[in-house]
Amino acid sequence: MFHFTTLLTYMAACSVIILIPGPAQALVLTNSISSGRRAGIITAVGLNLATIFHAVTAALGLSAILAASALAFSIVKFVGAAYLIYIGIKTFRAKEETVVAINENQRTSKTLTKAFITGVLNPKVAIFFLAFLPQFVDPKSGYVLIQFLLLGIILGIMDVIYESLLVIVFTTASKWFLQNQRFTIWRRRITGSVLVGLGLRLALAQRN
Repeated sequence: MFHFTTLLTYMAACSVIILIPGPAQALVLTNSISSGRRAGIITAVGLNLATIFHAVTAALGLSAILAASALAFSIVKFVGAAYLIYIGIKTFRAKEETVVAINENQRTSKTLTKAFITGVLNPKVAIFFLAFLPQFVDPKSGYVLIQFLLLGIILGIMDVIYESLLVIVFTTASKWFLQNQRFTIWRRRITGSVLVGLGLRLALAQRN
């Protein structure tokens, strides 16, 4: 289905993209601070499930609608921004006792769902996939949808591996901070502020 050289070129391009710091990495590291290593890795998985989702929507042409329609782009953009800002404010205003309780009992499915929704509601990602993936798809080989899906899965796996390594290094280096009561208070404020910032950044995003 794919030529070997095409796959190598695609993976090389993915490696460059993955290494560029962005909102997704910020969210992963932020959740690592607020909820621990496991939550950070789960967040990476959720975001990259959204990556696969966007790959499929690009194949189905839904991403083209976002690229062509200012209204559709704005609706998805502001819904996503509102969701991030809501989570950020909720985290910032939560009492520390509540945050700790959530951290100890936070379910994997809840973290995964939040990350997935955050990733899906980012129209910039959808448009990026619409421009990026077709370069590596060969219509003559057939099974175009499967090709898009496989490309999304490859990128998702590569990104999860990289972000998981980031989380492990980050949480190991900052482990001693977590024993400081003052830091536990500030980590909640930092987490909330970063989420609100990401939401505002998304709200101000332009299609081009």
